[in-house]
Amino acid sequence: MHIPRYRFLNIAAFFAIYVIWGSTYLLNKIVVTEIPPFLLASIRFLSAGILIFTIAKILNYNISINKRQFINSTIAGFLFLAYGNGVFVWALKYVDSGFAALLAAMQPLFVLVLMRIIDKEKILPKAYIGVSLGILGMYLLVNQQELQANQNSIIGILMILTCIISWSYGSVFVAKAELPANFFVATGYQMLIGGSILFIASFLFGEKWSSPLDWSKPAQISMLLLILFGSIIAFTAFNYLLKVVSAEKVATSAYVNPLIALVLGWYILDEHISLQSIIAAVILLTGVYFINRKKRIF
Repeated sequence: MHIPRYRFLNIAAFFAIYVIWGSTYLLNKIVVTEIPPFLLASIRFLSAGILIFTIAKILNYNISINKRQFINSTIAGFLFLAYGNGVFVWALKYVDSGFAALLAAMQPLFVLVLMRIIDKEKILPKAYIGVSLGILGMYLLVNQQELQANQNSIIGILMILTCIISWSYGSVFVAKAELPANFFVATGYQMLIGGSILFIASFLFGEKWSSPLDWSKPAQISMLLLILFGSIIAFTAFNYLLKVVSAEKVATSAYVNPLIALVLGWYILDEHISLQSIIAAVILLTGVYFINRKKRIF
C-alpha cells in the first residue's frame, strides 16, 4: 500500500522522538558518570551543529538567517538545549535514568497548562481527568521513602521539573516562532547556540575538561550515538513535527520514552524499579492518555 510522503515523514519523525529519545536517558546517564554534565551537553550539541551545517553545505541548503530568526533560535536553543537538556543531564547524576524519564512524562500536562495560559485554549473535561491523574502519578513517584531520605535526589527531582517547564514552554514557543524554513538548518542553529551557552556554563562552573580519547569505550560510543541519533536525527524530527502537527501531539512522546528508558535502565544499568514507581507510571501515563485522547496524530 502506498503511503503519502508527508504521512511517511510524520511516522518516521514520531518514531525518532518516541524510540530514539527514549534511549537518550540511558546514554546520558552512561556519559555523565565520567564527564561533567555541561561539558557533556556542550560537546554533544556543538558537534551535532557542526555536522549539520557541514551536511547542509554539501547539500547546498540555504543557511542564511535574519535577525528575528536568530533571536528565536537563541530562545529555542536556551529553552530546549542549554537549560532543558543541560540541567536535566546534571540532574541525572542524582536520579536513575528511568525515574527521570517518568518525570519527563509530565510534559504533556505542562504543555496543556501553558497553552491554556498563553493561547487561552479551552481545556476539555477529559483533559482535566488527565491533569488530575498526572498530578497523582507525580506525587506517588516522588513521595517514596528512599527518595525523601536522599537530599540530592530531591534536588535532582526539583531541577528536572524546571527543565520540563523549560522544554514545554519551548514547544509552545517554537510552534509559532519564525525560524529558518529548513528544519535541518533550524536544528543546526539551535544546536550551535545551545552548545555555545553550555560551553560557557561549563567554563564558568569550573568543570574539569578532558579529552574524548581519555573516556571509556561505553562513554565514547554513547556520546557518538547522542550526537548522531539523539541530536541530529531526533531533534530535527522534533522541529519538523512542531510545525506540521500541534505541540500537544508532539508531547505524546511521553507515552513511549519512559517505558523505553525504564527497560534500558533496568536491563543495562541494573537500575531498581520499585512497585510504587510502577503504579505511579501507570497512573501518570493514563493521565497523559486522557490529555491526548481522540486526537489523531498522523
